[in-house]
Amino acid sequence: MTGREKKEYNDLFFVCSLIEYIGRKTKNHRNVVVNAIGKDKLKHIYNLADVYHSDNIERISDELITNYHINIGVFDNVADGKYSIPTYWDIGKVYKRLIVDICDKQDKKPIETLIEVYNTWLSRKIEDFNSSLYYESPEYLYESYLKGEAL
Repeated sequence: MTGREKKEYNDLFFVCSLIEYIGRKTKNHRNVVVNAIGKDKLKHIYNLADVYHSDNIERISDELITNYHINIGVFDNVADGKYSIPTYWDIGKVYKRLIVDICDKQDKKPIETLIEVYNTWLSRKIEDFNSSLYYESPEYLYESYLKGEAL
């Protein structure tokens, strides 16, 4: 391991941040982005995240939006935000921590868990920047995920 965290965690962080970036750009809920890209391409991005991370996120997102026909939606949580808006990197970190917790504690695989998490009620709560859920502790998010509702 080099750096402060495992390479796999950093790769997952990039994938989650990219999903957030595309969601904001296309005004879609994040599960729409995840489901449009699909499991195989998400695995590919995850496996090559260190290469993609060196590229321009705008270019990568444009390519994915075009190749996977991600249409412009109507969900604009950035414009709807009443308070300070977290960056796409901030939200990528929130998702990464939750997915890592689930993988470590339940012996699951990262991309399958990513798809699962983005398609839950919790993702809708995290993407509501007018709530406080996205900046709750990783433990709180994990326990809420397990319970199926905010604690």
